[in-house]
Amino acid sequence: MDRKELYRQSLDYFFAPLLPVLEKEDDVTEILINGANQVYFESNNSLQLSKVRFPDEMWLASMAQNIAEYVGRNLDSANHSLAGRLPKDCCIGDARVHVVAPPASRDGFSISIRRFRDKRFTMKQLVSKLALTEEAAQLLRLAVLMKCNIAVSGGTGTGKTTLLNALASAIPDSERILVIEETSEINLDQPHTVHFETQQGDIRNRGQVTIRDLFVDSLRMRPDRIIVGEVRQGEALDMVQSMLSGHAGALTTVHASTPRDALTRLETLCMMTEEAIPHHVAKIQVGSAMHLVVQIERYKNQRRVRSISECCGLDPQNEYRLRPLYRTVYDHGAKESVQATLKRTSQRPRFAREALGYASASDFPALDWLFHANDNVAVRRRTTQKFKKREKSVASRLTNGNSIDRGGANPR
Repeated sequence: MDRKELYRQSLDYFFAPLLPVLEKEDDVTEILINGANQVYFESNNSLQLSKVRFPDEMWLASMAQNIAEYVGRNLDSANHSLAGRLPKDCCIGDARVHVVAPPASRDGFSISIRRFRDKRFTMKQLVSKLALTEEAAQLLRLAVLMKCNIAVSGGTGTGKTTLLNALASAIPDSERILVIEETSEINLDQPHTVHFETQQGDIRNRGQVTIRDLFVDSLRMRPDRIIVGEVRQGEALDMVQSMLSGHAGALTTVHASTPRDALTRLETLCMMTEEAIPHHVAKIQVGSAMHLVVQIERYKNQRRVRSISECCGLDPQNEYRLRPLYRTVYDHGAKESVQATLKRTSQRPRFAREALGYASASDFPALDWLFHANDNVAVRRRTTQKFKKREKSVASRLTNGNSIDRGGANPR
């Protein structure tokens, strides 16, 4: 029996109390263990308290140490937590695990297990689940083909990685893709895909490999696309500068509540490096590098796209200029049946002309507004406003009993 098989069997033994829940619920996506006497699980986007109990804290301590040994991490007085991936053939299935040990976790061992789906969601499936509209999905597919730099923004558990996976599926098979993650979650079908994963070092950080280290490596390996699972620290600076130096088409996720907050967070992360980069320089670089911010959220236990915004650099006040392309509109009918719908705004992205060269025949019915919009819309709008103002003036004069001169060479 080899080492991995030994660990797998021991993990099956320690996870045995969870099996009744997994057998009863077919779609358990997350298991949250808050000490030996409290276990929650998420199924069908609903978080529920289960009746599962572990024998005692020593059971959880042994389970955590077993996980640490399997993933090659340390869990001791110098390392209060660990993150890793469980073996695919254990009873839990393919899953990501994060452990926080006492005394940092006051109520005992806190263990979060996020199970991965056997097959990732496609854009078509996300549309069918009302996560976004067909029209918005086609626009995002075109943006990926055009090598727009896209950030998926949202809170924890909103489905950022799921959407990132779906977006990445639009990358052509002919391109070389480098995926950089802390814990491997992104699965792509493209044949030329290389996956990099961080490594935790020892107590003196020997052997540590960070996302920033891997990002620098990736730039030297002829990437057509670079996908960063999530930017959390100084690697944001390397990513932004790579976008500005010819490595277009990057995809990443960031924790933020709004598109503007996402850009501000990237700006802040750019300054969390040893390099002393001025604040205004970081803001200019982020504003120039990012093209689209896709904001997602959980609404009534449903993960969905809340807005799609284009970043158009900085305005005269040195603030990010965001152009909303899609935003959620709430239909406040009966209070108990408020409907949220993702709708297109009246604004077109700056890449609208270029998009025509990447479109397929199936894109034209839904995206006709993008390809054939009247270039003189702004002129017509100003003309309409001028005539409305004139009509208002005429109505006012009629109300006051004044005569109106309708003749002459230049009537007013």
